[in-house]
Amino acid sequence: MRGSSCNYKKIRFKFTSAFEVTFAANRSLRRGLNSTTDLLHVHERGMMKSAGHALLSSFTPPYIFPKNKYRRFPPNLLCGTSSSKSRKLYAYQQNHHLHPKSSMVVEQYLPPWFSVAPMMEWTDNHYRTMARLVTKHAWLYTEMLAAETIVYQEKNLDRFLAFSPEQHPIVLQIGGNNLENLAKATRLANRYGYDEINLNCGCPSPKVAGHGCFGVRLMLDPKFVAEAMCVIAANTDAPVSVKCRIGVDDHDSYEQLCDFIYKVSSQSPTRHFIIHSRKALLNGISPADNRKIPPLKYEYFYALLRDFPDLRFTINGGINSIDEVRAAQQEGAHGVMVGRAAYHNSWSMLGNVDTEIYGAPPSGVTRRQVLEKYQVYADSVIGMYGNSKPSLRDLVKPLYGLFWGEPGNGVWKRNADSAFHQCKTFKSLMEETIMAIPDSVLDSPIVASSSTTRVDKFLHSKNFLPLPYTPKEQEQEQEQEQELLYA
Repeated sequence: MRGSSCNYKKIRFKFTSAFEVTFAANRSLRRGLNSTTDLLHVHERGMMKSAGHALLSSFTPPYIFPKNKYRRFPPNLLCGTSSSKSRKLYAYQQNHHLHPKSSMVVEQYLPPWFSVAPMMEWTDNHYRTMARLVTKHAWLYTEMLAAETIVYQEKNLDRFLAFSPEQHPIVLQIGGNNLENLAKATRLANRYGYDEINLNCGCPSPKVAGHGCFGVRLMLDPKFVAEAMCVIAANTDAPVSVKCRIGVDDHDSYEQLCDFIYKVSSQSPTRHFIIHSRKALLNGISPADNRKIPPLKYEYFYALLRDFPDLRFTINGGINSIDEVRAAQQEGAHGVMVGRAAYHNSWSMLGNVDTEIYGAPPSGVTRRQVLEKYQVYADSVIGMYGNSKPSLRDLVKPLYGLFWGEPGNGVWKRNADSAFHQCKTFKSLMEETIMAIPDSVLDSPIVASSSTTRVDKFLHSKNFLPLPYTPKEQEQEQEQEQELLYA
């Protein structure tokens, strides 16, 4: 990236490759075939430059955003990152130090047909470590990290950004409203080798959207979001994306949502949008109420698929089972993001992703095996940051969803809560409490949770699609053409 606000060339691939991979992905979803096999078949024919989400999300028709629309930024926003993906590094923690390894190229990953939403204080390193022991293909998101946090913690970045190589594919979500901090934070995160960088334009928390003036409030300023995405793209080797809601307060019409999508995508390299299908209310209600009170409008999401066929859209909000994930995909969603259901019922939800969504054979993994592998991780990191951080309680918290709805779950949680006071290691805590869970639960492999029952959750949304969107620039051009025609 030299002398231009956005590195346009590094995110472009040939039309034939993008269309071929997209076709294979959609075909496998429609027919219920093995998705992995379809994509590998495309790869063998030499048609795929970079399989998975990096290629699909970087599909860039030249008529969407010409280079001259990109704003030129000052040098302090262009931090001199390399455009060569072969030089990407990812980090992992061992003996409390950061060790760079050879890059893990994006073509090893399948597309983000299923992803776990970024959730503050939930999708931390501990949860992601557990999740990856259950699913190999789901895309995992970090908690949102404020750009200022990354910048101010430059000498302590491992605590916030380092992750084990097994967590790929993984997406870093950042938040902020200062272009210089977003640029520096992205540059600092680049050497860790995240597979995508996502900008948070959807968090309605008063601390974020209120006092912080970012999160979902950024939807009110699409011009700034486009500039921010250019800055982020200029300082990373990874694809970029935006996660947003369908509106904010009274700015909740479909046309206003489309204006946001159009301006951001036409003025930046952003090709992938994750859409939480509720609007946000900034009148002081809690984030929890913002997940319940505003109604879901899936018709807005499916209308975006119609009106922006060259972009990639992932649906989010109110999706709580594998059956609903498949139903959303069958109606055309490019990807599905699940939040709390993937946390509270992690065994059933995550355990079925690889087989039901990606067509992989059953892994046969059991919960006992997951706990044994997680124990190695937990006892190696407990207290590593001083002041007993992370604590034993922090490390056990992500495991509660493994036994959701199973016999002994309540007893095990109560026993664990009592054992925190005397146990010093994860191993000793499990030895003290795990007998509350029957062996039949611990040693049973994942059971398919999907059914043959038709889910109509998204089908009826297509009966209420808003009118097609036409960008104001195109409307003006059409009016001028009509004036010339009748002059």
